[in-house]
Amino acid sequence: MKQLAPIAFTVGDYLIGAAIGVVTAIVVRLAISPGLDMVIGMLVGTAIGLIVQALLGLILSPVLGLMETMVPGMLIGMYGGMLFGMRDSMGAGSRTLLAAAAVGALFGVIVVLGVKIYDRCLRGIVLDAT
Repeated sequence: MKQLAPIAFTVGDYLIGAAIGVVTAIVVRLAISPGLDMVIGMLVGTAIGLIVQALLGLILSPVLGLMETMVPGMLIGMYGGMLFGMRDSMGAGSRTLLAAAAVGALFGVIVVLGVKIYDRCLRGIVLDAT
């Protein structure tokens, strides 16, 4: 049972990252219309992503931990919101809301993976002495 806890937390990290990406992509998609100025779309998307990740991160951080939820969530929300806002203002990319949500989930998982790899590089290999 003790060995399943790290796996559950890791899966939870990826699920939370995917959820933040999905919600950010959907809300940005609904808020940004094609033809909107790209700079405005990027700024609005960033603000939407910031709000989404703050709300979801604060709600879910007691379960998985504040740093593990908020650090990747911040990158997913703000950069994802900016990129999704730019994409939607150009009318490019995903044609349906479901496709936009899938891109958001993939973006969230990739960012969480990147943060985990970066953390591993900074800390090195951690051996459990117990």
